[in-house]
Parts: sequence; structure tokens; C-alpha cells
Amino acid sequence: MMMAVSFERYGRLYYLDPGGLTPAVGDKVLVPTDSGPEVAECVWAPQWVSEDVEGLPVCAGIATRADLARDERNRRRRGAARPVVKRLVRAHGLPMKVVGIDYVPSPEVFTVYFSSPRRVDFRELVRELSRALGARVELRQVGARDEARLQGGIGPCGRDLCCATFLKDFEPVSVRMAKEQNLPVNPMRISGACGRLMCCLKYEHPLYQEFKATTPAPGSRVSTPEGDGVVVGHDVPRERVVVRISGSGRRCACDRADVCGPRRAYDSAHPPARTGTEEGNDR
Repeated sequence: MMMAVSFERYGRLYYLDPGGLTPAVGDKVLVPTDSGPEVAECVWAPQWVSEDVEGLPVCAGIATRADLARDERNRRRRGAARPVVKRLVRAHGLPMKVVGIDYVPSPEVFTVYFSSPRRVDFRELVRELSRALGARVELRQVGARDEARLQGGIGPCGRDLCCATFLKDFEPVSVRMAKEQNLPVNPMRISGACGRLMCCLKYEHPLYQEFKATTPAPGSRVSTPEGDGVVVGHDVPRERVVVRISGSGRRCACDRADVCGPRRAYDSAHPPARTGTEEGNDR
């Protein structure tokens, strides 16, 4: 059994073992963390999954009124700390952009996430923040991708950012992936909200690699149901090969199986078995 929760509305998903509980979508549950149980919203009710998943944290229970009140106090503390942090950053003239703030009530610790184009000496800032907030303060610098993950937003596809919803790790993405998928190598078209290459370029790249490895390359001469021709392109999403027919010069899109030699050789060597009905019709 598996369930999914989110600490923020439309935020990143975290998967849990329900542990015998059956919360419905929208219920508030307790999630075990390093700083103690935290309140989160159930966005995917417990259900059986086909794969064996091990090591999931177990849901700590349904949130009580006391848990909800504590969570609301923590949210107010985080909200009140943000303008204080921004004011002191401006007062010190530091090139910092406050991205997010975490708060742990016991012991009281504020963790401020910020982005900056260079390293920042914030030792004096930390001392003033500790005095202003009355708690220990930690500052952590994050990169562009983590900044987008913490802030969230809408991607070019019109959906919530992958990094802010379900992505756990940032895998390397290169311009070569865009080229192999026949995408325009235009930074405005293949860059995400973080200004880096979109993470989704990685999703379909293995399919393009497999297609090109098992399909005649452009320039290869092939035989199609419409005649012999030369491969001039690939249509990977439809698993088709674009061929220019030698006799007429016309282009046609053929299924990959129609132009792949090994597949055609296999079909000719292993014709489909005839059924008893077909044999009776022949007689």
C-alpha cells in the first residue's frame, strides 16, 4: 500500500506507507521528519501498487486539532520572518534573493534559503537575524534549479513545474538531447523557469536513442510497400520512417517494421500460421 502527501497545496509529492490507516484525499496526516511529525495533506489515497517499494516512511497518524494549531503557528512564524529577513538583507546591501524559509519550533531554528550570483559573506547578517527573530538562524545558498523547486511555478507546458511536484533528483541534461529530438536549439524554447535546460528533455531521450539504433539512418536505401527509396527522416513519436520514393520522388511515411530488414526477413521466414477455418475455405 502506498499514499502520497504534500506539505503545500500543489507542492512536491512525498510517498508514504499508510501503515493501516485509510485517509481520504484532503485529510490532514502526520509525516515523520527529522524534526518530528509534520502536518501534510493527503493528495493520493492509499492504494495497492504493482511494484514492491521498500523503505517508505510510515504515516504517523491523522492530524489532531492540536497538530493543526501547531502547524498554523509555524506557518505564521515563517510568514512573519520573511519581511524581517528581506529588510535586513537590503540594509546590508547583500546580493541575495530570499527563496524560502523553514522553521522548526523545538528548538527554534529558522533556515533561510537564498540565491546569489556569487559567494556572500553573511556572518553579520546572521547575528542580526538571530537577534531580530529571537532564534537561531541558518542561511543556505541554493542553485537555480533548487530555487525553482522551492518557489514553484508553471512550466511552458502549462503544468506545475516537475521539480516542484514529483522530481526527486536533478539528472544531467545536455543540448545534444534537444538536437537528437529534433527540437530547435533556441534557449527560449528549451529552457525552463530556472533558466537551465528543461528537465523533461531527459524523459523521451532514451526512446529516440533506441529508435535511431534500430532504424535505418537517413541516406539509407530501403524497400517499402510503395517501392524502393531513400530514408530522409524519422518520425519517432509515431514510430515512422520518412522515405523518398526513387521513381516518383514522392515522400511517404512508413512504419518502422516495413523498412527494417531484420523484421521483414523474420516475417518472411516465419509466415503466420493458417487457421483451420482458412484451410476449409481454400478447399
